[in-house]
Amino acid sequence: MAPSGLVVEKAEEEWKTILSPEQFRILRQKGTEERGTGEYDKFFKEGIFNCVGCKTPLYKSTTKFDSGCGWPAFFEGFPGAINRSPDPDGRRTEITCAACGGHLGHVFKGEGHGTPTDERHCVNSVSINFNPAKP
Repeated sequence: MAPSGLVVEKAEEEWKTILSPEQFRILRQKGTEERGTGEYDKFFKEGIFNCVGCKTPLYKSTTKFDSGCGWPAFFEGFPGAINRSPDPDGRRTEITCAACGGHLGHVFKGEGHGTPTDERHCVNSVSINFNPAKP
């Protein structure tokens, strides 16, 4: 469950009206944006990254790092904001928004990036939006 305890449930037809076709493909159909094309891959401003579907805060900018993978990478999310589940093939672990179930990407462990958690949350830029810190 999301940190606020809020669970956002919508019919797929309703998601289609509030998300762009690309956002719907990735968040609701578990798609992946092309490597190196997302707006937040090399983006390092101070603030919070929220779920594009339900606005739930997912990541602090201070947990973002340049992994060189071609997608935004974070070493941890807000407590309770992100659910993990094994992909059907068992090779990867999917991460989704705990509030709305939107697909974010995958989490990888033990890659040696030197992060405090030894994890890389590989997130589609289309799945998140950025809220800048107040000056």
